[in-house]
Amino acid sequence: MRKNILFITGSLNQASQMHQIASLLPEYDCWFSQIFTDSKFLNFLIKYTPLANGTALAGQFRKNTENYLESHNLQMDYKAQKNNYDLVVFCSDMIVPTRLRHNKTLWVQEGMIDKATLMTHIVKTLGLPIAFTGNTSLNGSTNICDIYCAASEGYKAFFTKNGTENNRIIVTGIPNYDNLERFTDNNFPYRDYVMVATTDMRETFRHEDRPAFIKEAVKIANGRRLLFKLHPNENFERAEREIRQYAPLGTLLYHTGNTNEMIANCSELITQYSTVVYTGIALGKKVYSWFDGEQLKALMPIQNQGTSAQNIAGICRDYMEFNGNRKLFLKRYKYQAVAIYKHEEELVFQA
Repeated sequence: MRKNILFITGSLNQASQMHQIASLLPEYDCWFSQIFTDSKFLNFLIKYTPLANGTALAGQFRKNTENYLESHNLQMDYKAQKNNYDLVVFCSDMIVPTRLRHNKTLWVQEGMIDKATLMTHIVKTLGLPIAFTGNTSLNGSTNICDIYCAASEGYKAFFTKNGTENNRIIVTGIPNYDNLERFTDNNFPYRDYVMVATTDMRETFRHEDRPAFIKEAVKIANGRRLLFKLHPNENFERAEREIRQYAPLGTLLYHTGNTNEMIANCSELITQYSTVVYTGIALGKKVYSWFDGEQLKALMPIQNQGTSAQNIAGICRDYMEFNGNRKLFLKRYKYQAVAIYKHEEELVFQA
């Protein structure tokens, strides 16, 4: 019988990454589930209150992701109720149901990890569930999953410092942020504007002074045209109303569209807490961020011409077929990234 793999999804970006990895494992039955919990208390909140609607557990996050999965005719098994699984691939280790911890498990980094806050330190000190941080500052740092796939050596050091065993972490790169140069060839109609990529802090119960942020962007632009690209989880009506009030006439505003292509055509990029800052760095843009610039450069996802999904799928396959536990696998495993070389103007992939 074919073996089963369960891919846990969260945001649309995470769903896209998991989809790419699964497409490279055709010999297995690949199933997908939005992130879920077995906690009776949290499930009560999800079912009977709106408190979880700003998280990936419910609300618009779950709706958007499941729409994506259905539109691509992917097999869905919400809460892992249909099958037994030989491997579970997580997009977050902040919530890992106890009943899945006996499976072989692998974690895939999605993108930027949030800054540590006072709550992050309180949670670590008191040993509380890391979801109580209210952000992703401890994602990738629980040491729960068997194998961790990281975006770069900088992030490997970051996760190790935060608590995950170094030998569990393999630097594979991450899909969607491993070949950013390709976005320079695009048909987006505007160029040479100052771009602002917003976040969904307010929708995820974090404080943000959006008018002040817009005013700061206007100041940086200094008369140049502005383009705002809203986060897909934002309250679009509120965000647009604020931009129209505080930004100058002629400011461009997008709810949808390819963010990376917009960044490729901008002159400068203004961000808050957003993984797209790495697109700006990779493409040589002047970048403004709430993160330290030198730290961002150190954490920058490796650019491997789009082979991260192949790297991760290869590890999934090798671990699935390995007859032994995590410790023995990691002791014996010799990871080798997919090699890339150019031949007659074409990219050739060699396992």
